[in-house]
This record gives sequence, C-alpha cells and structure tokens, in this order.
Amino acid sequence: MGHTAREKTKLLNRVRRIRGQLEAVERALEGEHDCAEILHLLAAARGGMNGLMAGVIEDHIREHVASPALADDERTRGAEELVEVVRSYLK
Repeated sequence: MGHTAREKTKLLNRVRRIRGQLEAVERALEGEHDCAEILHLLAAARGGMNGLMAGVIEDHIREHVASPALADDERTRGAEELVEVVRSYLK
C-alpha cells in the first residue's frame, strides 16, 4: 500500500503516542491510582486509537474507493474491504 508508506512517519508517531498512553494506564493500575484517573487515561488511549483508525479509513476511502483512477472492480474491492474492517472494528 503506497499511501500508508507515504504516511509512515505520521502513522508510526500516532502509534507511539498510543503506546505511551497504554503504558500510562499500566503504570496507573500498578500504582493503584484512583479509578477516575485510570478512566481518563483509558479514554485518552481510546481516542488515540479511534483517531488512528479514522485516519487510515479516510486514506483507504480516498485511495481505494473514491479515486477516479480506479476501475470498477478495484473500487468494489476497496469498498468491500472497508465494510469488512468497519464491521470488525465496531464489534
């Protein structure tokens, strides 16, 4: 996938931020922090993951569904891939 390669640095930076957020959750749990603090940390991590997912979905739509350069079968395949991953993500 060429478009993910072009965005590689940006995507990896987002993943690293999410990893840091999850490590903060782990430290808070190990340190027996207040549940409200842990919930805030979890919400931040979830927001990071949702943002990452939204960005990759947006790129997929632009490159594999909406691009005028695509043949009909490529567009159909891109749409089917998107439906499959969205279903999986929303479970």
